Formats: sequence, structure tokens, C-alpha cells
Amino acid sequence: MQTRFSPLDDAPGPRVIQSSRIAAILKLLEARSSLSIAELAARFDCSEETIRRDIRQLEQTGRVLKVHGGVRMPDADFEAPYRLRFREQADAKQQIGRAAAELVEPGMTLLIDSGTTCFWLVRALARVPDLTIVTNSIDVASEVLGRPKQRLFVAGGIINHDYRAAFGPEAIAYCGGFVPDLTIFSMGAIDAERGFLDFEPDEATFKRALLERARRIVVLADSTKFGRKGTTRVADFADVADLVTEAQPPHAFVAAAAATGMAVHVARAAPAADSPPL
Repeated sequence: MQTRFSPLDDAPGPRVIQSSRIAAILKLLEARSSLSIAELAARFDCSEETIRRDIRQLEQTGRVLKVHGGVRMPDADFEAPYRLRFREQADAKQQIGRAAAELVEPGMTLLIDSGTTCFWLVRALARVPDLTIVTNSIDVASEVLGRPKQRLFVAGGIINHDYRAAFGPEAIAYCGGFVPDLTIFSMGAIDAERGFLDFEPDEATFKRALLERARRIVVLADSTKFGRKGTTRVADFADVADLVTEAQPPHAFVAAAAATGMAVHVARAAPAADSPPL
């Protein structure tokens, strides 16, 4: 018996291109909450492995959750904080990640923290050879693991469940043993007078402890972070060489950057024809 869905009238026909298929999967999930792999493969006249690739891509952006044999929409009441942050400003974070990757050259050593924007940077670095990547993040490490032309070093210690990263003295000591070409931090808030701020004290302590070891500090932050009232200081504008964002900052932030010599890089939007990263 053929499986039928209620919102099919608006769904595209068989063998649609990936971007249209992914959009249609999301629309079906909004109506049904959960679907099986087999149902989706039959609906789009493609293999179950193709559907699994689509679902992996959607899960990496936090928009769906994989379950045994299928996929469902995430439940915001029970979803991990990291996944919630992953979904926030996802398109802007991908733009920033691609732009920040342009600052990286083959042969560099990078220290990369646990922010969700840093995940997209690491994904954009997939084809850059001879990189050494040091991180305290489970998700960054998982993304790098297995790349044949990149070396991975992972800081250990107690893992913060909400951030999926180690921030304690073991992680600080381990990362402090490296002298990276670029130290790359995501940031929770930027204040024109107070500098770069965060919300988790342990995370801020981790970042502050590594400032003096860095040759060049790069901060990744989407435009919603400008003017946000962070609670814990991380760095001054003078400490940071480069800020990468996806929109022109307000005048007060541009002036503060100019006064300290910090470069502001505004990411370009990806062409409309681009598909999301696999």
C-alpha cells in the first residue's frame, strides 16, 4: 500500500534537486513532526541513503533530529542548549565561517574554540592542507577527525554539557602548550566600550588564559552580538586583530575597531545557487 502525506500538493515532483528536496522535507516535518526514511525515499523517488545524507545535513544545522529509521523535528523544551544555539543565525554563521577561512593559509597552526560559528569555519577548511588544529570542542574535533592532510589535537578534562567542550585547568594547560598562528574565538557579546564579552564564566576564563599565547586573535561573531549585554569579560578591542561578521557593525563599534587597529571583515553572502555544505 502506498504511503500518503497530507501536505503533498505543495511538494515538488520526483527527482527534485537537493535544495528543493530539503526544503520539502522540512515542510513535511512541520505538518507531521516525524517521518520515516522509507516514506521520504518513496516520496522523492530516491534512495534511502540520499535521504540519510539530507537528514545529516539538516541535523548539523540543528533543524531536525535523527531517530531510529527516521527523522523528527526537535523539541525545544528538551533540546540541548548547544543545539539551540546552532540553529540561531545559522545562515549568518555559515557566511562568517567561509569568510574566516580566507584568513587561513596552508601550514598554519590554529587554536579554535567551541562556538557554533567555529564549527562552520572548520567545515569551510576541509580542503586546506597541512593544518594543525587544536581545539577544546567535541564538535570541532569530530568534524576534523579523519581528514588526511590535517593534524588534530584535542584538549581534555571535564566536559561542559551545554557547550560540548572542556574549559577547565587541564584544557587551559594543554592548549597553552601551543603557540598558534591564529587563535580563533567565537563571542557571545560585543560592547563598544567594554570589548568582547561572554556569558559562561568558565568559557570566558578559558579564552582569557590563552590571549597572551596567541600570535593573532580572530573573533567570529554574527551581527546580533553587537550591543548584547554579556556578563563576563574576555578581551579588549586592542587584543583582537580581526573581527569577522556578516553585516556592517554600528558606527560605535567601527570607531572602536579603528581606534585600536582591529580589522573588520564583513562576509559576503553565498550565491543563491550554492547548496548548503554537506
